[in-house]
This record gives sequence, structure tokens and C-alpha cells, in this order.
Amino acid sequence: MVGGKAGMVARYLVSPRGGRRAYPDISSALSAAAGRGRPALIEIAPGRYEEALTVQGEVRLAAVDGPGSVVVSRPRGAVLDAFGAVAVHGLVLIGRDADVVGCHAGTLTLEHCEIRAHNGVSVHARPNTSVTLRDSAILHGRSLFSGSAGLIERCRFTDAADNSVAVIEGAHVAVRDSWIGGSRIHGVRVSDARAEVTGCEVTGTGKAALMADTRAELTVAGCAINAVHAEAIMFIEQSKGSVDGTRVTDAQHGIGVASGADPVVRGCAFIECRDTGINVQTSGRGRFEDCEVLGAGNVAVFSTKGGAPEVNGCRISGGNVGIAVTEAARGRFTGVEIEGLTGSALRVFDESRAVFEQVRVENCPSGLETRGNGGTTADVTDAGFRGFDMVAVTVLGQSRVTLTRVSAERGLLGFGAGEDAQLFVHDCDVKTVSAGGAIGFGKARVVARNLTVTGSEAFGLCGKDSAYLDVVNGEFVDCAAAGASFDDTCGGRLVDCCVNGTQGVAVQDNGRVDVVSLRTSLPVVKQVAKPDERPPTIVNNFYGPVFNAAVHGAQLAWNNNHAIQQQTNEDGSRT
Repeated sequence: MVGGKAGMVARYLVSPRGGRRAYPDISSALSAAAGRGRPALIEIAPGRYEEALTVQGEVRLAAVDGPGSVVVSRPRGAVLDAFGAVAVHGLVLIGRDADVVGCHAGTLTLEHCEIRAHNGVSVHARPNTSVTLRDSAILHGRSLFSGSAGLIERCRFTDAADNSVAVIEGAHVAVRDSWIGGSRIHGVRVSDARAEVTGCEVTGTGKAALMADTRAELTVAGCAINAVHAEAIMFIEQSKGSVDGTRVTDAQHGIGVASGADPVVRGCAFIECRDTGINVQTSGRGRFEDCEVLGAGNVAVFSTKGGAPEVNGCRISGGNVGIAVTEAARGRFTGVEIEGLTGSALRVFDESRAVFEQVRVENCPSGLETRGNGGTTADVTDAGFRGFDMVAVTVLGQSRVTLTRVSAERGLLGFGAGEDAQLFVHDCDVKTVSAGGAIGFGKARVVARNLTVTGSEAFGLCGKDSAYLDVVNGEFVDCAAAGASFDDTCGGRLVDCCVNGTQGVAVQDNGRVDVVSLRTSLPVVKQVAKPDERPPTIVNNFYGPVFNAAVHGAQLAWNNNHAIQQQTNEDGSRT
């Protein structure tokens, strides 16, 4: 022991081999230090010490020969309990079936340590304490912060039996520049508490890598999350927070938001997620800005079951479906770029409502698809669809879609409404399509103002079945077959429209359309409307006689109680 004036640190040496002024074990040195009531430095020689340590006061435990040279272990129970201002440097602490390291009061700092918890908790920071983990390795057990403060820097958490780091019951913890892998449940769970996770890598978790629940506040920045079995990041149960500059690869879902949670997510990338990139449901909200979703297995951005995200400046590339809003969900999507999908770019189904503004879609089989009852709506403004194999906008069921300043170019068909759907078109244009510009079929209603169709290889406008088309100030240019074609019992009107070109007809009129002020040099072909004709009724009776040749003058009767049979002879007599 080296001492000096009051207030100086007292030094104690521990060595299992003995020596001058050396203590044989750590506990005896701690007892001596507690008796003096001064700050103490306990230096521990290499070796394996099987004992339980209770540390009180201002004490620093250090391995003389550096990290890993001192092992303190017990076959069962706690290894180190701290009360005071305790620092531990370079020790390996191994325990089982208990809290291996517990901070009961004051502060505890563990640096360059290794903590192994077999079927227990590695580090437990109890209420009103503060624990710092720095440059340390934690194996198997979780680090639990309950109503406490914590700082974790440059640590490595491996194969936790449940959560690697749990922050609960009002705790506040910062996790920085650390690696977390192989947790059976979560990498970091924050429940009714606060946590900041910065510059960390999380991999191989059984459930969500980072979880915020029960009104938690979770801040994530500059992290990398990969190869997790469920969500990379999950906010639920009215949790909030932010996620910035984080890269997710090979998760089931990139980020999930549910049950009233409302995070802000900025500048993140969700790459090769097996199901969805962004998943918002069950009254979850969230604002997503300048994010990328690349190669999502199912849906890049999914709002369902009452979800209501706001997405700005997102880029979606590769994968199946771009944005899907289903099952009474909502969503507002602005400045989104979508390209190279195998399915539709936008879907709005089943009583959902979506607003799309400044959306650009390139090289997808179809643009927008809607289907559902009258509560299913989509409003699309200042959008463009380019290079679609099928239809730029398809409206089915009883859904309603409003298009304002939308363009469709290089595809099969521009805009289509069928069944009982309604499509409202304002200041839109369709160019270079092979099948047509806009069509209404079934009992759909199409209302168009200032629609321009240019370069259709078939029709500019078409109505079929019992659809109704109301078009004002439409312009149809260079449509190969017809500017406007009305078939079957379709009705409607053309008001102040113009058809220009050198081939085809201006209007194929079925006699059920009001044509008002049509400007064209092409012919108008009118067909007389025919009343509905019913086919003759044919009655088959399978119990009458069978005739194998022509029969003349025969009288037949069925189901009569009394019948008279007569035959007309060649001389005209009857028998």
C-alpha cells in the first residue's frame, strides 16, 4: 500500500503468489481500502480469482498486466456489486444465473473489460445510478439499464440470450460506435425510456434490431444494420424519435412503425429487404425524408391497417411494388422517384386514401392501380409515368381517382377506369401509347377537362359497355384509329374538343353521345343506336316424340287428360 497526505489515492496490490505488502485476493484489499475511507487504486496481478466482490466508496480496480490478464469468476451468483464511485479496468468478469455486475448506488465505469453472463444479466444499472461501458466486450447476457443513466462506447455485444442492451423505466442511455451481433431478441430495446444509438453496427438479431416501445424515445444516427430476421428498426406503442443516415441491408422489414408511433426518418437507405422497406400500420405515422428503398422483396413503402405516413423525397428502385396503401390506411407522398420495378409503382386498395405529388415513375409495368369501395381514393398531382408495359393509371371497383397535371408517355394505355369506378382528369396528357389514351368500361365514369392525347396507335379516347365519358376541351392528335370511339351502350358528351391528324376517324359515334363543337378535318362516323334486343325464348321439352324426318300438319299435345288423334289422307279425308 502506498499512502500520503489526506485526499491522495491509496494504492493496494493484489497477487495470488503473495509478496511484500500484497493482498492474496481482491476482497481482502477491498476490505482494507474500506477501512481507511480514502480513494483507492487496487492493482491486480495476473491470475484467476474465484470470489464475489462488493465495492464501496471511490475505488478503481485495474489489471496490472493489461486487459484479459485478470479473471474474476463464480460458478453461480454475482461477481461484482458496486456502491459508490467505482471504476474497473481490464478485468474479465464471469458469472451465471445472476446479475454478473450490478451498480446499486452511485456510478460505475467499466473499461477494457470482458463480461460473460451465462443465463443471467451482464451489467445491471439500477435506478438512480450511472454506468459507463467503454472499449469492453459483453457476451451472452444483456446489459440492463432500469431508471438509470448510461454511456456505452466502442463496445462489442455478442450472442445475448435476449436483448443485448435494454433501456427501461425512465432510463437514459447513449450507445456509440459499438457492435451488436447475434441477439436472440433485440439488439437495443428502449421501453418507456430514452436512448441514442450512434455509429453502431447491429447484425443477426432474432427480432427487431432496434426496438422502441411503450412511449419510448429512440434516436438513431449513422448506424449500419444487416442480416436481421425481422425489422431493422421498430417504433411501436406511441414511441417517437428520429433515424438519420442509417443503412439497412437484408432485413425482413427495413423500418416498422405501428400502434401510434411517430418517428422522423431522414437520409436512410433500406437495401434488399426481404419483404418491405418502410412499413407503417395500425395507426402508426412517421415522416420519411430523402430515403432510398432498393430491391425490396415485396413492397418498398407499405401503409396498411390505418397507417398514415408522410414520405418526401424518397427514391425507390428495383423490387416488386413501389408504394402500397391498403386496408383503410392513408399516406401522403411527395417528390418520390420510382424506377425499374417488376410490379406496379403505386397501389391504393380497400378503403384507403393516398395523395401523390410530384411523383416520377420510370420503366414499371404499371403506374397507379386503385381498387375498392367508394372510400378508396387517390389524388395525383404534377406526376409523370414513363415506359409502362401496361397502363399508367387503372381505376377499378368503386374507387375514385383525381389526376391533375399528370403525364403518361411510352406505354400501352394511358388512363383506364372500369367496373363502377370514377376517374377525374384535369390538364393531363398522354403520348406515344400503343392501345389508347384513356378508356372507360363497365359502368365507370370518366370526367376529363383539358385532356391531350398524342400519337396513339389506336384511339385517343374510348368508351365501352355502359361507361359514361364527359370530356371538355379535349385534344386528340395523330391517333391512328379514332380520336374518340364510343361502343356498345356507352354514353357521354364531347364539348369543345379537337381531333387532328391524317388517318382514322375523328369520332366513332354510337348515337348515345352528345358532340358539341367538335373541330376536326377527319370524318365522324355515326351509328344508329339500337334498342336493347332480347334473344327469342327457346323451350326444350325432352318428353315429346322424336321425328327423324320432316313432318307436316301434325298436332302435338302434352299434359292433357284427353287427346284426339287425327290423320289427313291423300284424298283429303280424315280418319
